[in-house]
Formats: sequence, structure tokens, C-alpha cells
Amino acid sequence: MKYLLMIYGNQEKWDSIPAEEFPQAVAAQDAFNKRYRESGELLGAYGLADAVNSKLVRRKDGAPVVTDGPYLETKEYMASFYLLDCESEERALEIAADMPFADQDPVELWPVLHEAPADA
Repeated sequence: MKYLLMIYGNQEKWDSIPAEEFPQAVAAQDAFNKRYRESGELLGAYGLADAVNSKLVRRKDGAPVVTDGPYLETKEYMASFYLLDCESEERALEIAADMPFADQDPVELWPVLHEAPADA
């Protein structure tokens, strides 16, 4: 079963990490990614740009209408996401709890119910 892990944050939070601690934070995340890539459970890990770079796309009269995002006006926004393939929800929860910053901020876990075939 596939699961989506979502990490929330904001630029203020990233800027609050002291410069001398930043390499440690990156190394911890890299180790997490490597561990679960090697186990075959991490299919992909994706860091997103700051929210000021997001766009909203709608369609009006058959043409795209693009405005600045994000969709929700909130302090926190989705900062990164991970796609897992695990044998059970319990295993996905274990991996989510192993996320380096899960002791400071929650990690959101969503089951993936539908997937378009790669050749579609």
C-alpha cells in the first residue's frame, strides 16, 4: 500500500534553524532518505519551493487562469512530501515517526487510494 507523508513548515521556521545546526539537520534527513530508499519503502522525497512561488491554476472558458498561491492563507504550508510503499499502515506510521523532526512537528500520513498507471 502506498502512503503520502506530508511535512509542513514556513520560511520563518527554516530561518530559525541556527546556521551551525543546519548541516546536522540536512544530514539527518539524508540518512532517513537513504535508510528507507535502501529498504525499498521510500519511492520518492520531494522538497517544495517557498509558498510565495506557488501558483493556483483554474480553467475558465477552456483556458487556464493563473494566480499567485497558495490556495489557503495559512502560516504553515506543505513544505515537502514523501511517497512510501509499505506492507501495512503500522509500518508507514513507524516510518513517519522516524522522520528526523517528528519530535518537534507532526508528520501527516495519508493512504494513497488511487494511482494512474505509468503508461496512461
